[in-house]
Amino acid sequence: MTFKILISVVLGILVGFFIFPTMLVEYIGILINLGLCLLLFFVGIDIGRQKNILNEIKEMGAKVLLIPLMVGLGSIFGAIFGGMFLNISIKESAAIGAGFGWYSLSAIELSKHSAQLGALAFITNVMREIIALVSIPFIAKYIGKLESIAPAGATAMDTTLPVISKATDGRVAIISFITGVCLSTMVPILVPLIMSL
Repeated sequence: MTFKILISVVLGILVGFFIFPTMLVEYIGILINLGLCLLLFFVGIDIGRQKNILNEIKEMGAKVLLIPLMVGLGSIFGAIFGGMFLNISIKESAAIGAGFGWYSLSAIELSKHSAQLGALAFITNVMREIIALVSIPFIAKYIGKLESIAPAGATAMDTTLPVISKATDGRVAIISFITGVCLSTMVPILVPLIMSL
């Protein structure tokens, strides 16, 4: 799966650089959204085929919310730790980490404070998504299925969900979706809140 993702990205870069017609560039966003919706539709079919999953999630109850909580705390404290090496303030590092991989929103929010901070948030969160896409199959195979949700962060409900679903099972895919929804909900609250401290 990881190899297929890397090949797809490289092919996309080559097509974009050499072949893709300029007049279609303005429609790339629409094509990406359609492709993502199609991917999520098939993930939904895969989840729906496994009838006992919802009962398993009900049995877990509120404990399922511990996963987004731990991923969120890990993201923020990991960013603070990384920020120490880059000489970035704790507040700014924590705000970047609170982007949870949602690069567009966190970058826009943090660019209100400075262009450099917005750019760093964008690069950091884009890299998180790329690293997640590559590492999720390895984490699922060698560390654990639930642990494979962590690198995805907020994207666990959309762009990285197909990779998580393929590398794990329907139960983990639903937990991944719940995690992504919880983290995505927290980004517009936490990023401005941390910057206002």
